[in-house]
Amino acid sequence: MIQKTYFKTKDYCKVKFSFANEAINAETVDILGLNSDWENAIVMSKKKDGSFTADVSLPKNSQHEFKYLVNATEWINDPAADAQRSNVYGGSNSVIRL
Repeated sequence: MIQKTYFKTKDYCKVKFSFANEAINAETVDILGLNSDWENAIVMSKKKDGSFTADVSLPKNSQHEFKYLVNATEWINDPAADAQRSNVYGGSNSVIRL
């Protein structure tokens, strides 16, 4: 799930990413690709219920491709993303538009 909070007086949007751990026994979940940064992961916090969350500030009027990296081995898209875009590896990336 993705929740966007816009501020009238700020040039950024607060985005809350949530990853449910229902089908996968995840120990770690990272977000990669935001701001075109596929090298430095945003580490999501694990909650007591097994879900993961992260709050990120992103520039307004921008769009970002991203994927979740689960247990440092499995790439997963977010079904709640604004769109999906094909990538050079034959798969797709999630897209968020602000």
